[in-house]
Amino acid sequence: MNADAPTDNFSEFLLPDALMRGLASAGYDTPTPVQTQVIPLAMDGMDLLVSAATGSGKTAAFLLPIMQRMIDTPVHEGGTRALILVPTRELARQIHTHFMRLGSYTRLRAEVITGGDSKGHQISDLRKNPEILVATPGRLLEFLETGEADLSDLEILILDEADRMLDMGFAEDVLAIIRSSNPERQSMLFSATLHHKGLSRLTDSFLREPQVLVINPVREQHPDIKHQVILSDDLSHKQEQLSWLLEQETFDKAVVFTNTRDSAIALTNAMMGRQLRVAALHGELEQRERNRVMGLVHSGRVKILIATDLAARGLDVQGIQRVINFDLPRSGDDYLHRTGRTGRAGECGVAISLVSPPEWNRMESISRYLNLTFEPRIIEGLKAKFSGQTKSAKKPSPAARKKLASANKKDASKVKNRLRDRKNIGNRRKPSGTAVEAGHAPLTKRKPTQE
Repeated sequence: MNADAPTDNFSEFLLPDALMRGLASAGYDTPTPVQTQVIPLAMDGMDLLVSAATGSGKTAAFLLPIMQRMIDTPVHEGGTRALILVPTRELARQIHTHFMRLGSYTRLRAEVITGGDSKGHQISDLRKNPEILVATPGRLLEFLETGEADLSDLEILILDEADRMLDMGFAEDVLAIIRSSNPERQSMLFSATLHHKGLSRLTDSFLREPQVLVINPVREQHPDIKHQVILSDDLSHKQEQLSWLLEQETFDKAVVFTNTRDSAIALTNAMMGRQLRVAALHGELEQRERNRVMGLVHSGRVKILIATDLAARGLDVQGIQRVINFDLPRSGDDYLHRTGRTGRAGECGVAISLVSPPEWNRMESISRYLNLTFEPRIIEGLKAKFSGQTKSAKKPSPAARKKLASANKKDASKVKNRLRDRKNIGNRRKPSGTAVEAGHAPLTKRKPTQE
């Protein structure tokens, strides 16, 4: 199906009535571009290699075909029929939440297998033979090696956020899981970018003559997100600006990103000291605490989440209208994943970056990489003394640099000759009336030495 001819309604996919009721109950109305392109091909059983930006609706794009197949062709005995591999526990739980919404009128069962939770409970869940597993690679591989999990009946294998899995060092675990699964399966791989250096290793062993779809490329600007930048002088100045934004701005929910766990903890304590109701999310939290924090955010009891990049992927919370980069991210891709937490499902969002002097060059680099124009913004009474660095002079062309280097070489040669001549003055006889060399002082006659 061509993206230029989008589907106006999910009914055109001829989904089972139970899924249509689930879509209506979950508030799904018009399919997104990724859903328009992926769903028909996935329902036809094709292997897919899909590049889609975060927040594009890809979770429903692979869940609906999986659920459609299982409803239309039920299997009363057997093991896991679909496996969705993801890089983080948070993303696994978000996908399970999507499944529960879409499948609320079906009898399908899905379980989550991730590190950090009780192995005993997960083994019990596996013995119930759920049709769908959502798992992180490490814990699932453990169960495959002990025989607690079995993928011999697998019909569909999904790799979501494949580039992130590679970045986290899961390549070998993923390959081992692929080797343990039914070779006759259908496979789909979703990644923010198809240019990751390690991606071909997975695609070569994972996909068979895949259909390649590039939808909402990672560098494409999100039409529903406004990008702003506020200059800051130092850490304490940033905290004052952040406090003002959180107290004075009107929003449903906000996520504040830092680059380190220590920074997230320190900033959470600082904002609590200003009587703001905030919660922290970082990689060192135990799973039970992560679940508690996310429960507070989902319910609205906490409106402000201060997080590391752990939350940049897999965090899908309705009503996030502000993303604030307290620390500027390390790359353009990280910037996109962070800001993709807002402006989801057609809603408008604002991404604000607080930029101090050491971060200025990184901000310009992100701007160039994403072809993104930041809207400058000033908070009255909290304006920075730092005004940004002036743009450097335009770099000369390669031909001009070569010409300049040649000229410098000639000048250096002249200087050497002059120095040599000056050192040799007085060591040789010069005819009288010799002109004085430009730039040199006239020489006085030496008195004859007495013998």
